[in-house]
Amino acid sequence: MSPLSKTISPVDGSIYVERELASDAEAADLLSRARSAQENWRQVPIALRAQRCSRMVDALMARTDVAAQEITWQMGRPIAWSPRELGGFEERARFMIELAEDALRAIELAPKTGFRRFIQREPLGVVLTISPWNYPYLAAVNSVVPAILAGNSVILRHSAQTPLCAERIGEAFDQAGLPSGVFQFLHCGHAETERLIASPGVDYVAFTGSVPAGRRIQHAAADRFINLGLELGGKDPAYVRADADLEYSVGELVDGAFFNSGQSCCGVERIYVHADVYAAFVEAFASQVREYRLGNPTDPETNLGPMVNAKAADFVRAQNAEAISAGARGLVDPKGFAADAPGTPYLAPQILVDVDHSMRAMREESFGPVVGIQRVADDEEALHWMNDSPFGLTASVWTRDTDVALALGAKVDTGTWFMNRCDYLDPGLAWTGVKDSGRGCSLSRVGFEVLTRPKSFHLKNP
Repeated sequence: MSPLSKTISPVDGSIYVERELASDAEAADLLSRARSAQENWRQVPIALRAQRCSRMVDALMARTDVAAQEITWQMGRPIAWSPRELGGFEERARFMIELAEDALRAIELAPKTGFRRFIQREPLGVVLTISPWNYPYLAAVNSVVPAILAGNSVILRHSAQTPLCAERIGEAFDQAGLPSGVFQFLHCGHAETERLIASPGVDYVAFTGSVPAGRRIQHAAADRFINLGLELGGKDPAYVRADADLEYSVGELVDGAFFNSGQSCCGVERIYVHADVYAAFVEAFASQVREYRLGNPTDPETNLGPMVNAKAADFVRAQNAEAISAGARGLVDPKGFAADAPGTPYLAPQILVDVDHSMRAMREESFGPVVGIQRVADDEEALHWMNDSPFGLTASVWTRDTDVALALGAKVDTGTWFMNRCDYLDPGLAWTGVKDSGRGCSLSRVGFEVLTRPKSFHLKNP
């Protein structure tokens, strides 16, 4: 009998989903089907590929209510917010669908007497997408839809915490009339996934997850000449200048730090505030955070749900306690949140002040409902601390001065630089990171380049 994967719901600790895990032989058979299907799919005109993907989006959106409920039970996001993820899936998918024909068009070189020269964009073959639980639809769509539009076949290996999301996408593609084998999902363990990557047949891996897991993926592919897209998280900083609109900045940054219980790779985890506005900013920020309602995420009134499991919550508790023992102050009393209980996924939000970079809370990814706020004297000090990190996914500045924002952005080591915005992914821009935040790119016109290879045609008339 095949081993079982059990999804434990953070809502109440119950087993929400059970699935049999595929063996190596079953995974190999699925890969063989993907390769066969891709040989035909690559010949299908891009307009028809786009039509199938558009119908898939229609089918998935028609089940938004069901999918949102499943998100809440599988990973704990408040039901008030879960439907937004399906909206984000639609936004990204439809953007890439509209862009595909133009982005994948052959590049014709300038006319040259007696010659025709162009560069064709050819699909890679089979794309393996390994998707996380924290944004189970949004992270998957970044590679799944563009890969299929580009003429690849896709195998989606979703987190064991959110297996139903892969199944819902599969059902939607079936309803859209996608040929069998072009999209498939796979429930399997970490070791089986790594062996699949190491075996011939997978031509590209798109992975979203932790730095240690990313290293294992890279190691598994080390003997093969394939590319990897690795989005590995962050410790994203924000800098509030003295000229910032404080009321606006506070509201946006509270949401950027605590939405999804802080379980976002591009969530704000550290804030640097100019000394002139530090006291006012911290007071307003703490006032808003204390208004969160932590509780059962199936209750529409809840706006802060549990973390994915007790282990993750206890990791953040330990980070907080360590920082406080080293001199930091916590501005939120957990006793004000009845649902907070050590040893459970339910964790009160926290703000740490009097912090410095000797503390793990300011350097190590927390991935939970906590943010450190540090006072700085000027732009140069803010730049120093923003760059003092092994991560570089997104960063933001809060200011009324666009010229200053552009000048600072040129000096920050990051994949995306925001002015007066945070924790958002625009599908028209390249989604990428530097340092331990990974490598590669998804979405935008540039995202199609990593899912295809160039083939040059040099034709001479006799």
